[in-house]
Amino acid sequence: MKSITTAMVGREDEQAELVAFVKSATGQALVLRGEAGVGKSSLLGRAAALAEQEGHLVIRAAGVEAESALPYAGLHQFLHPLLPDLAGPDDGTRAVFDALFGGVQGGPPSVMALGIAVLNLLSRSAARRPLLMVLDDGQWLDDSSADVCGFVGRRLAGSAVKLLVAVRTDITSRFDTAALPELPIAALSDEDAARLLDHRYPDLGRRLRRIVLEQAQGNPLALLELPAHVADRSGDLPDEDVIGQHGVPLTRRLQRLFGARIAGLDEKVRAELLMGALDGAGAPSSGADVPGTRYGMRDSDAAVAAGLLDVGAGTGEVVFRHPLVRSAVVQMATPNQRRAAHLALAQVHRDNLERRATHLAAATVDPDEEVAGVLEAAAESATRRGGALAAVNWLTRAAELSENHTDRSRRLADAAFVAGHAARLGQAHQLVRADLAPGSTRSPASVLATAYQALYQDGDVRSTHRQVSAAIERLRDGGTAASSTVGRAEPKEVLTRLVTLLLAISQYRGDCAAWESTHELLASLGGLVTERARLYSGAWSDVTRYGADWAEPVREAAGSLPDLEPWDVTRLGAAAYHLDVLSLYRPHLQRVVDRELETGAVATGMVMLHLIMLDQMAVGEWAEAEKTGQRGLDLAAGHGHNLFAVQSRAYLAQLAALRGQAGLARDLQAEVDAWARPRGLGFLTQVADSAGATAALSSGDYEAAYLYAIGITQPGTFRPYAYQASRTLLDLVEAAQHTGRVEQARAHALAARDAGLPAVSPRLGLITYGALAMTAEDEREAAEMFARAASHPDAASFPFELARIRLAHGIRVRHVQGRSAARQHLLPAAEAFERLGAAGWTERARAELRATGTPPRASALNLASLTWQERRIADLAASGLTNKEIGKRVHLSPRTVGSHLYRVFPKLGITTRAALRDALSRTEEASHA
Repeated sequence: MKSITTAMVGREDEQAELVAFVKSATGQALVLRGEAGVGKSSLLGRAAALAEQEGHLVIRAAGVEAESALPYAGLHQFLHPLLPDLAGPDDGTRAVFDALFGGVQGGPPSVMALGIAVLNLLSRSAARRPLLMVLDDGQWLDDSSADVCGFVGRRLAGSAVKLLVAVRTDITSRFDTAALPELPIAALSDEDAARLLDHRYPDLGRRLRRIVLEQAQGNPLALLELPAHVADRSGDLPDEDVIGQHGVPLTRRLQRLFGARIAGLDEKVRAELLMGALDGAGAPSSGADVPGTRYGMRDSDAAVAAGLLDVGAGTGEVVFRHPLVRSAVVQMATPNQRRAAHLALAQVHRDNLERRATHLAAATVDPDEEVAGVLEAAAESATRRGGALAAVNWLTRAAELSENHTDRSRRLADAAFVAGHAARLGQAHQLVRADLAPGSTRSPASVLATAYQALYQDGDVRSTHRQVSAAIERLRDGGTAASSTVGRAEPKEVLTRLVTLLLAISQYRGDCAAWESTHELLASLGGLVTERARLYSGAWSDVTRYGADWAEPVREAAGSLPDLEPWDVTRLGAAAYHLDVLSLYRPHLQRVVDRELETGAVATGMVMLHLIMLDQMAVGEWAEAEKTGQRGLDLAAGHGHNLFAVQSRAYLAQLAALRGQAGLARDLQAEVDAWARPRGLGFLTQVADSAGATAALSSGDYEAAYLYAIGITQPGTFRPYAYQASRTLLDLVEAAQHTGRVEQARAHALAARDAGLPAVSPRLGLITYGALAMTAEDEREAAEMFARAASHPDAASFPFELARIRLAHGIRVRHVQGRSAARQHLLPAAEAFERLGAAGWTERARAELRATGTPPRASALNLASLTWQERRIADLAASGLTNKEIGKRVHLSPRTVGSHLYRVFPKLGITTRAALRDALSRTEEASHA
């Protein structure tokens, strides 16, 4: 057991805080924040020593500037000593780390999935003894790792794991917004500063003592380093010139002091220090670094003697005494010396792609295609691991090192493409402008970036459609059908991206002329159009006419999502939305969306939020959908993606309309319409009209609903390329029937059948049969079509549509067969509407139930107000299980089970547990009466 023997001068309050932190019975995180040299590392060391004395396992790591651009490099160093704990039964945690750190092929996890995996790993390690994770210089930790540390740090309560981090106040980092508890570390008081100086330099003269105290300003590192310097300079100099550099910040003065010592070393020793500094070597750790990840400094005894390096206790490894020493080493070296060191380090890391790329990028001056190729490969690796911003930097550097204009243009285009998806539209635009010589014709890559910016920032679909079409035509007319290139200068990848962007523009434009022009242009390209682009063209444009051909490929693609780039995932997700199979994609979207929003392709992450929200709306998770939609709106507005912001408002308008919040729906609808209609954004104006129709139906204003519906498509037809035409089938049919337009309603239902909508998607099949049942001219057909709708294998996936069909059929049955027969349809409809939170529809269903002579009893209809969890717990309690037994079944504590039952009783109109069985039984009887 290690004891703490060295006394620390001052810091009594901070030490007391750290003692309480280490000895706390529960897990927690703490961030020490202070200027360079203020003593954060010493406090970390004392906390670590105390933790070891208390029986903790201590894992130490440090962020280093050289690794700050390597995604997850810091996390790898931090967790490596613990990875052997995964040798036991696997719960999926190892697979997450293998995918992240490159052990096996697999999709990169989201920040949440990775955070949970880290928590699992820490929990396993802490099962044997408490665990303290200590991170110094957290400001240099790469963003990806810092995000995970923040996620983990906020979730340590109740565990035996603690996280202690030190960061500098003068350098921004992700820990600034990590929402972790902080302990500010200020300069020493005048009294403590004098005590420390006198303890270390008891023979210092009175004059020099006064000068050091004045210049050090309570900074412990300055108090320890300045005396040796001033002793050599005092002489007859005035006080302000003894130290020199008057007015220079203290941190920089300390660096220069270390620089003077570095200059006195042998050239070979300086070269070793430079290699270590540029590779992140010499950072404090637990002595269990990943083999081969950092350079090991050799022959450095002279640097140790000069007070520049320390020898790690217990490990024997040399470490830089302070990060300022590392900075001074790099600053003292000439550019040629730094490049030579980077080149040597690239050879050291020849088997580590991203580290090799980092050093080659810094070592290379003249164009070098081999180096550019390595950087390009590293960018691809980073993108797949959620490091889109690192990929942009590597691609940009690869373009600078390209030996010909073709490769330079291609790499700049790639960098702009990734930057655009990372919500860096301005940077994307600058990248393509860098490739454009004054007075020259805009390259296709330049058109790609500027059109992307114009579309997503300004919603410009008119000029961008023309510009992108013209760029594709130039490539077509100047190229061949070769498999790898188009023309002499532009790779096929640029053409593919232009085609995909043109399809997106056409989708947002949403009119017949634009789509027909796009399809005609794609047809002229022949084999140059990829199969994926053909899928987008069919699914995004007009599902009524082309959707059935792509339904199965879109379903099959759901199995390969982990192998795709994030933007390809969202494009396929958009196709899945049009074909109503988005639930197949949502698990993957939810796994990766946080990663993209926090460390990768932010704009793509916004699209993922749209897709997640749409599926939540479809399956009836409306409260969650509202949260997702608001999150997407906030992000889009914050990043200047006006198109995505308005799209979020459009979906929120639809949601408000479903819930019967007519006022909110109309306000959002008006905002969307005012922005989208002048720009010709048919995709969004159709969503606005759809929200208007749904809101009007919910409030019983059937004439307004009809007018909104026919603004999308006329009865008896599905307007070409109007994507809401088929989606609003039930809206138009119901509105037409309620306003006496029976013939139009019937014609529209028959048009859906004749267009083959049931073969296009499960939702379209459900609502087509529902529309045919509503408009049937005889009762036999009505019963048959209703049965086909109710028994549709995917009916439960669309609870709102199913409830509407049941309500309409129940009303018809009541008029034809009587009240008793209608109840079996009306009661489940009422329960579904109430469970969903569809206020207007709930009231209508209740009114229809009352008309059957069955008042909506509290025990029946109030059951619909139970959450799924409450209903499950109520059923188990009614079966006679105790709270403890129920808790084991549903993985909740007995107290939480009791809280659920406390809320269930008043909803069912009962006061005792014994009444549960009767209340639930009466409900079942009412639903089948």
